[in-house]
Amino acid sequence: MLSKDDILKCKVLEQETVPVPEWGGEVTVREMTGAERDAWECAIHHGGVKNFDNIRARLAAISIVDDDGNKVFTLASIEELGELSGKALDRIFGVAKRLSGIGNKEIGLLKKNLKITR
Repeated sequence: MLSKDDILKCKVLEQETVPVPEWGGEVTVREMTGAERDAWECAIHHGGVKNFDNIRARLAAISIVDDDGNKVFTLASIEELGELSGKALDRIFGVAKRLSGIGNKEIGLLKKNLKITR
């Protein structure tokens, strides 16, 4: 059995290089931590109303990292990031979802039983 120390030292997060020709290069996308995923889901569920505004840009901002694993964007960058190519954001969104274990089933559960804005 794993001990507490065994578990807490497992801080390696899966990542993948994603080509983004629309931006003239590539980015590194990494899986979300548990805390990041909770925050992402809470942002979608804010106030009991589901808000999918800029869902792709929000996940991209959380998931795009530099060579040292530091986030490239802050949450303040979401609106600006959302103004970029939808095709590019969708590609990053797909990789970030897969790396973080978010499938269509999980997205469907996020949409279920609450009002959706937009």
